[in-house]
Amino acid sequence: MILLGLTGSIGMGKSTTAKLFVEAGVPVYDADATVHQVYEGEAAPAMEAAFPGSTVNGKVDRQKLSAMVVNNPEAMSRLEKIVHPMLRSHQLKFLSDAEKSGAPVAVLDIPLLFETGGENRVDAVVVVSTAPDVQRARILERENMTHDKLDAILARQMPDAEKRKRADFIVDTGHGLEPVRERIREILAEVVKMPKRRS
Repeated sequence: MILLGLTGSIGMGKSTTAKLFVEAGVPVYDADATVHQVYEGEAAPAMEAAFPGSTVNGKVDRQKLSAMVVNNPEAMSRLEKIVHPMLRSHQLKFLSDAEKSGAPVAVLDIPLLFETGGENRVDAVVVVSTAPDVQRARILERENMTHDKLDAILARQMPDAEKRKRADFIVDTGHGLEPVRERIREILAEVVKMPKRRS
């Protein structure tokens, strides 16, 4: 099974691209959805212990937690030490299920793939990208999003130009869904011929 890493900065259209991979019959592991899942269950007690007041009714309140860790590298590192091992075990189960299903290709949808060294755990990296003005416009349409908040998020992410340089494949989401579907078909046809390279 060939394993693709799917990544892209905020507002680039990564979630839509992930859905189109699913539509094409590819199993996709969604790191963000898994974070939601662990925040509503197994991570909550540890989060409350590490960040008192960050949970409500036994679930992590993302807004409260975000306020406690944003612009605080030490707090962010503490958070990652709690959550990453949990996410890793979910990811391993996903991979084992995908392998058993006989899927020729599976996708790990991970926003901070490069930032966390995840490119070494996949066979090829797909970077989702679009023009900077399109990206900003998309993000600023989101509820509770401000220019400051956006700048803080972007500061934590590797610049798009750097991601594009390190990508095996680039998907441009600036021209509607059909070109993205077409690009996914091209990528899937190509990756099955590639050698595995994950370490």
